[in-house]
Amino acid sequence: MPTRITGVQVRDIRFPTSRELQGSDAMNADPDYSAAYVVLTTDSARGLEGHGLTFTIGRGNEVCVAAVNAIKPLVLGRSLEGWTANMGLFWREITGDSQLRWIGPEKGAIHMATAAVVNAVWDLYAKAEGKPLWKLLADMTPAQLVACIDFRYITDALTPDEARAILERNQSTKAAREAEMMRDGYPACREGLAAGWSHFKMKVGRDIADDVRRAGVIRAEIGPGRKLMMDANQCWDVGTAIENMKRLARFEPWWIEEPTSPDDVLGHAAIARALEPLGIGVATGEHCQNRVIFKQLLQARAINFCQIDSCRLGGVNEVLAVYLLARKFGVPVCPHAGGVGLCEYVQHLSIWDYIAVSASLEDRIIEYVDHLHEHFVDPVRMRNGRYMPPTAPGYSITMKAESLDEYEYPGGKAWR
Repeated sequence: MPTRITGVQVRDIRFPTSRELQGSDAMNADPDYSAAYVVLTTDSARGLEGHGLTFTIGRGNEVCVAAVNAIKPLVLGRSLEGWTANMGLFWREITGDSQLRWIGPEKGAIHMATAAVVNAVWDLYAKAEGKPLWKLLADMTPAQLVACIDFRYITDALTPDEARAILERNQSTKAAREAEMMRDGYPACREGLAAGWSHFKMKVGRDIADDVRRAGVIRAEIGPGRKLMMDANQCWDVGTAIENMKRLARFEPWWIEEPTSPDDVLGHAAIARALEPLGIGVATGEHCQNRVIFKQLLQARAINFCQIDSCRLGGVNEVLAVYLLARKFGVPVCPHAGGVGLCEYVQHLSIWDYIAVSASLEDRIIEYVDHLHEHFVDPVRMRNGRYMPPTAPGYSITMKAESLDEYEYPGGKAWR
């Protein structure tokens, strides 16, 4: 019997992280890490549920909740098997409602809500197959993976045939890389010094003199052999970004992340050209709203590191497209993580990327921030500065019932 979606529940979950300024930076002074949290209930005899979320930083989370409720009629009553038989068509149906598209054709709160719903369906799919999501993707054939992707608007940069060829290139050696991941895990970076960590990130952008001072302290602490990344969180104009990074170049930053507006493709290209002689790369993508903007960033050679966000893009389907675009252009993908559940999400994507797409760990890492993992049923597992592959079925995003109740806004205990 088919597994049918019988309910779509969405909850406004917020953690009061602003009280201790966790996650604050030059642009986001007081974030309350939050999630529009979706649960798809089914008529499965196994009691299967699909869980998904989209990440926000507090006010506005209710807008994403409302957007999920607007998408709900597209999901209720549908069968999982009807979707999994054609995941590309499924994604077009969720993103293609002619009226909803008017307020968000693959951008904004509608697209973020789409990510929560789409990722919940993939979580349900992986649970039904009894596999963690990375394994579900790794076991798919190139043809099956290509069929998941909507190639509209990107065929001038990547065609279905090219995507299939990229995936077929590594088919015969996938098993060895999968075994390596299970043994060693996927490399991570974090904002602190601890045994086994080799990549570190600092925030910049509020005051250049203080940035120079702190960069000197950090470089002296971590030594010359470790990678230092800098993150401006969109704080600078193009000229300011170039000028400030020239002042910071003596500390040998590996990259400058979000140096200017995330929508400014040509601005990123200008910064990348100016910083290339200094050996500083440009990284961006956590606020990049869809595969089309990523296509332009790659075509313009505006980024040296591609930073997808697992729930600002429209869920797994669109993420697959960006990984394959980046592979064609020779740009490593280093996902945005931290927040609520982003580490849990992106570990699956990067592990799949290594096994099936890039076949390389060179210049590839996942961010790691050590907070809020205790609220997840299947939290990330770190060993020697590496993400260890999840083994439980699903997308690792199911939150504990008691955490959902305590942090639901505004009535949960944490907010009362």
